[in-house]
Amino acid sequence: MIHLQDIGGRRIACWVNNGGFLPDRKTLVFIHGSGGDHTNWLMQFTSMKDAFNIAALDLPGHGRSEGPGEQTVTAYVEWVKKILDGLGILNPVLIGHSLGAAIALSFVIRYAGSAAAVVPVAGGAKMPVNPMILAGLKQDPAPIIDMAAKFSVAKQNREKFSNLLAEGLARIDPEILHGDFSACNDLDITEAIAGIKVPALVVCGAEDKMTPPSLSEFIRERIPGARLALIEGAGHFVMIEDSEAFNTALTAFVNTLP
Repeated sequence: MIHLQDIGGRRIACWVNNGGFLPDRKTLVFIHGSGGDHTNWLMQFTSMKDAFNIAALDLPGHGRSEGPGEQTVTAYVEWVKKILDGLGILNPVLIGHSLGAAIALSFVIRYAGSAAAVVPVAGGAKMPVNPMILAGLKQDPAPIIDMAAKFSVAKQNREKFSNLLAEGLARIDPEILHGDFSACNDLDITEAIAGIKVPALVVCGAEDKMTPPSLSEFIRERIPGARLALIEGAGHFVMIEDSEAFNTALTAFVNTLP
């Protein structure tokens, strides 16, 4: 169900289990990427809700959460901390996609004792954005959104998913989308990432053109003990393109945690 709470003078939304969080279950917190919302994780929370406590967030300015959005990963990290505190969530597994991966990684760097594990999906320690994309979002966002939706999925999955993703991105204020991409562009946790001590599962689609597998390999190499799940036949939106493989990898990882 959708849970609404007032945080910092804004109404913030997230999807949570009906009936609240159960004390004997592990808690998964899902953080969407640029221009997304909690529905990006629909195939996760609908199939995993009976096994885990789940919160799928709408970041400020996204989905049903009031805006504006933010311009930096650091600012979004502080919102995630406030949302978790507001929900009373302790030591969750943080799962983040793209911008959400940057937020999740930065969160466990900033708040080392506040998460049980981290799962960066289609992320990187640096996530540079083509300047033409940033300029295009200011000048004429529609073709940029269409292009992003097209290249966000593997070629064989475009007919099935591209229009759906484009429709979702078109619903968000282009200024917020520009802020999200700017936050990714400014990210650099290359040095800090080696200080992450919590268990980590790094997930990437083998055909990801936006954050190529080499970026996920870098994360795996830098975080002690991290594992990598490279999912064949999927692109940047790996959790949508092959939800079964994604959910299997995520569940297996979470079940190894204390």
